[in-house]
Amino acid sequence: MELLRFITCGSVDDGKSTLIGRLLYESKLLYADHLAALEADSKRVGTRGGELDFALLVDGLAAEREQGITIDVAYRFFATEARRFIVADTPGHEQYTRNMVTGASTADAAVILLDARKGVLGQTRRHARIASLLGVRHVVVAVNKLDLLGYSQEVFDEVSASFAELSGELDFDGITCVPMSATEGVNVVGRSELTPWYDGPTLLQWLETVEPRARRAGPSRFLVQWVNRPDATFRGLSGRVLGGTVRRDETVRLGNRTTTVARIVTMDGDLDEAPTGASVTVVLADDVDASRGDVLGAAQDPPGVADSFQARLVWLHEDGLLPGRQYLAKIGARTVGFTATKALGLNEIGVDTVHFDAPVPFESYRVNRDLGSFVVLDRLSNATVGAGMIDFALSPSNVRWQTLTVDKRARIARNGHRPCVVWLTGLSGAGKSTIADLVEKTLHAEGRHTFLLDGDNVRHGLNSDLGFTDADRVENIRRIAEVAALMVDAGLIVLVSFISPFQAERALARDLVGEDEFCEVFVDTPLAVAEQRDPKGLYRKARRGELANFTGIDSPYEPPLEPEIRLDTTTLSPQAAADAVVAGLRTLGVC
Repeated sequence: MELLRFITCGSVDDGKSTLIGRLLYESKLLYADHLAALEADSKRVGTRGGELDFALLVDGLAAEREQGITIDVAYRFFATEARRFIVADTPGHEQYTRNMVTGASTADAAVILLDARKGVLGQTRRHARIASLLGVRHVVVAVNKLDLLGYSQEVFDEVSASFAELSGELDFDGITCVPMSATEGVNVVGRSELTPWYDGPTLLQWLETVEPRARRAGPSRFLVQWVNRPDATFRGLSGRVLGGTVRRDETVRLGNRTTTVARIVTMDGDLDEAPTGASVTVVLADDVDASRGDVLGAAQDPPGVADSFQARLVWLHEDGLLPGRQYLAKIGARTVGFTATKALGLNEIGVDTVHFDAPVPFESYRVNRDLGSFVVLDRLSNATVGAGMIDFALSPSNVRWQTLTVDKRARIARNGHRPCVVWLTGLSGAGKSTIADLVEKTLHAEGRHTFLLDGDNVRHGLNSDLGFTDADRVENIRRIAEVAALMVDAGLIVLVSFISPFQAERALARDLVGEDEFCEVFVDTPLAVAEQRDPKGLYRKARRGELANFTGIDSPYEPPLEPEIRLDTTTLSPQAAADAVVAGLRTLGVC
């Protein structure tokens, strides 16, 4: 039997969980023990005065039952004589939008509920847009709670027209509107006499007849997830077929190499072919270098490879997307660095230019969900903060890294010491610039090759176009991190004196150089002490509201977690602090 995956979505309290529960009940798909448990739960924690509360069949978390809301995605399997179903009940609250994205990512169809009394709300619009972005093409609009309005055809027509106006902006193949009462079971499974003016399908009839997403035809795509080498006699590539059909003796391409599929291995024996969705081990005829994240494609039509794309992004974290900030992206079976060019806030959707730090195999999301989608992760916490769908690759860059005769090794040999970034971070007024100047003075006197990048000095030139918003601060540090890395390549000891308030950008600066070429110095000065010093009068201006986005006042400072050197400037003089830095560098073997 065919399988249809669908989601229920919409705004808060539109009746999604109740609808699924009613659908299961009316379809005679509940066992006696489930009905008994539902009756007991309805009396104990139900919201309908002891009557059957069908939402309890789906809302299983204690917090969901206490609050009468859906928080997590709840999956339910059921079947009728016509078809098998997996339904994902997704939450309506705005703060749980990420869970709705999870449910929609594998759906063939969407049931969008809305309360007839409220009409099309902001969250209804958001869920409809997300469903469209994620490739859901078939939608039924369940105009619910019409029992509270006397099953008014006029209200139904108004709400249907309002949604139709919204859907004109979206990429749906078809929309069906059904007048409904989930609590009373009207038009859920069978047609109701309470809506004699409606001659369309019931919800279940629509679900049983709508076309599921077809298996992707076309050229073969095989994602390598593991290089399987149990002994010296066998080397296979284990993974999943993401598109088309992989066949024995088929000619495939991996990067710039072309080879042939010699075997398709499973636990039950070899196959002649493996269809989309199959997990198998492919043995190639030639010894081709392959690793996790690579994609085997039909030789005559391989997938594209690029590192810059136009993509549609959905942002899922309270901390907004900052242009230029380094994140991670998981695409296929590969994790790469990720940056975007536009800012997005929580639950916002936008089209942006995105960059990966390495080329990846891809296809448009419209063509292949698996190779055209990615999730964005925070580099420090590894939390999922966004999701993206690739539209197309941007023009491939003709910039190539130029190999030079005089390299870092030659410069180190000439200078007679190792290069390093000495990154001083701390609040304004902590004493970073003074300490950095004294450190450079000592190193210069010892014959070391140094350069000092000071926050104020750089803003007169290289970064004169930047302000002090979070996005500008991220770009400020990104540029300085790149400059510092170039200076390390030149063989210098680079002293960097910047507030650099965010851990993510300091981590980026560290990643741009070698493991032993970065020394983070936390100039640890409490806010009260820094504010008391206030050598530039900046804190006073910030307190008066004359200086916005000032670190420590109305913009956060994230202190280092494990700096190589920590300086307590409440007990150390500037010279003593500088001496401690020099001593620390000697301990680390820099000088």
